[in-house]
Amino acid sequence: MPHNDEPPVSLRIFGKQSRFLREQRGMTRRELAALVPYSESLIAMVERGERPPKPGYVDAVDAALDAGGVLRVLIPDVAEKHHPAWAEEYVNLQAQALALHVYSTHFLHGVLQTEEYARAVFRSVRPSMEDEEIERSVMARLATQSLLTRKPACRMTFVLEEPVLLRKMGGRAVWEGQLKQLLNLSELHNLQLQIMPLSRETHAGVDGPMALLETPDHHTVGYVSGQQGSYFLTEPDDISEMSHRYGTVRAQALDAEASRAFIQHLLAGEASA
Repeated sequence: MPHNDEPPVSLRIFGKQSRFLREQRGMTRRELAALVPYSESLIAMVERGERPPKPGYVDAVDAALDAGGVLRVLIPDVAEKHHPAWAEEYVNLQAQALALHVYSTHFLHGVLQTEEYARAVFRSVRPSMEDEEIERSVMARLATQSLLTRKPACRMTFVLEEPVLLRKMGGRAVWEGQLKQLLNLSELHNLQLQIMPLSRETHAGVDGPMALLETPDHHTVGYVSGQQGSYFLTEPDDISEMSHRYGTVRAQALDAEASRAFIQHLLAGEASA
């Protein structure tokens, strides 16, 4: 079922209220931005309900608009969560998963990322994120990695496209640190890492990235993310097709031992296979 990307009602209400107060005072967004330590673009996103306002933002705008606390009283309803609204449901489901199976095509899954790599990923997001938001997002992503050592252990498999490893996200030092992290993670008893080489002439993953999660009640749920949103797959026919597709991708990829050797060769500066 497609995920609803509509901003939460509380954010839309706050945005409309703050915009109404600003316009009532005959003030443009640029004029408001000159009075508070926040950019005109951020003000626009908050007013459209696209970005949760930080408490400091609410305080500053409430004072600049002489709102008398009308906006401050809404802080508990619009407080920023650790994850974007569209990701919260997936994060919660992943934390409880008995098994997680992921095929990655552009960058590493969050469970595998080092702090520096995660920061580079969030710095690549467009429109750009504020520095404080990037740091909160990095910490939230690292928190999901408790899945790696959780008891009972979560069974995990990851298939990574070769370009994911070749892309030096964040620069060479970050890249090398990330490759070393992958080698360390590949030694976990509950995690298997495989590389899909560019030399493959047939490829079952042409439809893009995907994830399969086994819930505590032993149901399998599919998850697909894209440019403008994400959605879950729960229908048996859809799960059957995705499971078959993922199984074929794994069969086409290098095995665990060859994948470790591939990463070691990259670290040693050898040409890719």
